[in-house]
Amino acid sequence: MGDDRRLAAVVALAQGMAAAHTSREVWRAAALGACAALGGSFAALSVWERDLGRLRVLVNVGGRAEGEEEFPEDESYPVHQFAEITEFLHERWAGGGEPDAWVETAEGPAAGRPGYVHQRVAALRRRGRGCCVVAPIVLHGRAWGELYAARPVGERVFERADADFATVLASVVAAGIAQTERLEEVRRLAYTDALTGLANRRAVDAALDEAVERHRGEGVVVSLVVCDLNGLKRVNDTHGHAVGDRLLERFGSVLSLCGAMLPGALAARLGGDEFCLLAVGPAADAVVKAAEELCRRAAELELGDGVACGVASTEDPVGPVRSARRLFRLADAAQYRAKAERSAGPVVAGREGPDDPVVRLADEPSREEGGERRRFRGRHSP
Repeated sequence: MGDDRRLAAVVALAQGMAAAHTSREVWRAAALGACAALGGSFAALSVWERDLGRLRVLVNVGGRAEGEEEFPEDESYPVHQFAEITEFLHERWAGGGEPDAWVETAEGPAAGRPGYVHQRVAALRRRGRGCCVVAPIVLHGRAWGELYAARPVGERVFERADADFATVLASVVAAGIAQTERLEEVRRLAYTDALTGLANRRAVDAALDEAVERHRGEGVVVSLVVCDLNGLKRVNDTHGHAVGDRLLERFGSVLSLCGAMLPGALAARLGGDEFCLLAVGPAADAVVKAAEELCRRAAELELGDGVACGVASTEDPVGPVRSARRLFRLADAAQYRAKAERSAGPVVAGREGPDDPVVRLADEPSREEGGERRRFRGRHSP
């Protein structure tokens, strides 16, 4: 391949990865771009999971052999079978070398300086491939994984020049993966409460809007638990804000633990002493049970005065829930009543008959017009 074509291939690879929006799309774009650039019939991208001691395949593209999935659930190999990703690579660096790619063939070592080849040679033969080029991917100065491309039996064997080009492609892939990781971290921080590590109000708003749309379109049950941690101001005034923060963190852990009782539930801190659980799918009774456990555990915390907890579910007789805002108003009104009555357990909207006071409170015209939660609290505070 000429220099111009190689440059064009590198640009195409970088552009493909930049256009991807999810990690899977990035992996796939990387493998497809490298496969095309190297003239391979198959390519894969794998990550080295140090804690598990394995090389895990993220994506397979091109002519896949039997049993090879595009995004395998659990295709992984013990690192000791492919020790070049650790021992050989480390030895090269220790000696002042670079993490260069190498070529292997179904007949044994070829161009480059391969490390431990037995398993790769066996894999080539088993899958009807004649040769492969393996390029280590280095991220933040450490081996991250590898880029692998292969050709079938009968086609031209990769040469040293191909291995050198694969080294360049691996560096482009590494840059693309690093950029994706940075963007994902930014997105994660944008939807995460810094103190507790729970989701934040922005994440809840987005998830609740989507959940209510599913309820309207598919009839899925959506439930919301809203709670206020009692006694935080007293703790802050008496012991200081650092202790108050520890109380918030501890309650966040309790909320997460109780949320685990509900598959897929989102545990969040709305701000200040306000928290919530959003459950999509579980029955309303299961959500109430989790809320009861939350109240029980919160009452056992060393500091604070328990929690005021309100529950609203589309499965209960609360009338049509056509917007996320209404479900939140219902849960908020239930929580307000729990706080006013100093209830030891959760108050559940819609469970006190046709003229349920929580539903009536949530649907007051002034609340519909006022819109803002704190003004509602101010008007009705005892």
